[in-house]
Amino acid sequence: MTDNEVKRTACGRAQKILVTGASGFIGSHCVLELLNHGYEVRGSVRDLNRADELRGMLMKHNLAAGNMEFAAAELNDARSWIEAAQGCDGIFHAASPIPLEQPRNPEELIKPARQGTLNVLNAAKLAGIRRVILTSSVATVVGCDRNVDRTYSAEDWTDPTDRSLPPYSVSKVLAEQAAWDYISEQNKSTHNEIEISTINPALVLGPALERDYGSSLEAISKLLKGEVPMIPRFGFEIVDVRDVASLHRLAFEHPEAVGKRFLCGAGFMWFRDVARLLADEFPAFASKIPIRTMPNFLVSAFSLVIPELKFLLNDIEAKRRLDCTPAYAIGWQPRTPGEAILAGAKSLIELGIV
Repeated sequence: MTDNEVKRTACGRAQKILVTGASGFIGSHCVLELLNHGYEVRGSVRDLNRADELRGMLMKHNLAAGNMEFAAAELNDARSWIEAAQGCDGIFHAASPIPLEQPRNPEELIKPARQGTLNVLNAAKLAGIRRVILTSSVATVVGCDRNVDRTYSAEDWTDPTDRSLPPYSVSKVLAEQAAWDYISEQNKSTHNEIEISTINPALVLGPALERDYGSSLEAISKLLKGEVPMIPRFGFEIVDVRDVASLHRLAFEHPEAVGKRFLCGAGFMWFRDVARLLADEFPAFASKIPIRTMPNFLVSAFSLVIPELKFLLNDIEAKRRLDCTPAYAIGWQPRTPGEAILAGAKSLIELGIV
């Protein structure tokens, strides 16, 4: 299938993609990726009053955003998704609750993540949409595995019953599993109605488009602001948000991507090296950026009063890498972790966040 054929319907118009969570960090970059490649886009937002503001922000990066449509939709409101999906040719489902702090009641995340995914898939079915790309997470793959040096593949799954998992990770696992179960039940019928692929990104960095950037760049923000006195001995696979968006598009365009999970990380970095890179590239912030390593026993002690650290205890000294071979096989060419880090930091500075 050629690039031209992918973007055009039988009547010759550009394909229209519904991007759920279009105001989010990943969702907004998916919108730009699609516009940059000739697609029409309808973005979902919870409040249509934000549409003009979001459209204006996106137009700074692509004037075609001036013509994009918006639809109001809530994850738990099935009817709103049915209306939003009408007239679209595909869906990128990026909407999911992402908290800055883990809630006391896990159901606050689990229910909307799982039910929202099922509502979107059902809306696709009713609208006659065949291709849906789901934004999942590496949290559905690596979980709280205690292995300190391992490469994970799309065959790996996090155990959602692991009591040490944070609610966010549980919500992502159950939402993705619900999607694959939905497709499995569909495959028992005489014909397949929906084809899905999932995108499972590692730590997503890269440029923020607006001040409301969610939680993805919080680690970079804290380093630049000097809000952490020392750095625990942990690291992560890192991927640029622009490359997460491009992988969504590539998975949509390539028939061989149907039914596959695509892990995406551009390389592993220890956070002490992230801090050093930031200090070298942004000398005005160097005095604030921590350079001391936090002893492991202190991480355990501080986790009693800092909930975020509790969920990182299994990451101490661990080097978890991702097998992204399937993504490379469909033409994915990501930026380096360093590029993602510096682009994210630069955007935070330019937006006046740090």
